[in-house]
Amino acid sequence: MENPERYLRFVREAERLKDTLRSAHTSQGRHESTAEHSWRLALLAAVLTGERPELDMQRVVLMCLIHDLGEAFDGDVPAIAQTAPGVKAASELAAMERLTRLLPPEAGATIREIWEEYEACQTPEARWVKALDKAETIIQHNQGSNPPEFDYEFNLGYGKKYFRDDPLLAQLRESIDADTRARLAAEA
Repeated sequence: MENPERYLRFVREAERLKDTLRSAHTSQGRHESTAEHSWRLALLAAVLTGERPELDMQRVVLMCLIHDLGEAFDGDVPAIAQTAPGVKAASELAAMERLTRLLPPEAGATIREIWEEYEACQTPEARWVKALDKAETIIQHNQGSNPPEFDYEFNLGYGKKYFRDDPLLAQLRESIDADTRARLAAEA
């Protein structure tokens, strides 16, 4: 093993995601962290493994765990607040460069490659994770104890395009949208 300290420095820096808060709230009413979101996304992908045996599930789970590493330094920008094209992407790319340089070159290149694959959303694994990422976010919005002004209506269109080409994902999305509509009705 190359210098173990390089792996430890990377993991210590990644700890920042535990304190990087998202706009979503937990069922207890506190803001969720990016680390919590990534964990539950990985769990969702893991429990759905049997539904898509043709996918490289090791790659899928790794992608789930690292897809938001780029938020480690500048935080999360909620989708509803993203107004300047490219700003979030540039910030996250800089963070990924900073983080992956901490690792031994081969390990850093692997993490960076998986993150870039997710960002490009061209492979079946990346498209699967992108859809599940949107799904987990909406599930949390529907499950959370949110402030009165929370915009549930936004969820009905959020990331919809990622669910269109896969019957299983479309079915999953229908269920999640039904939960969103029920939450809207309850909040009215």
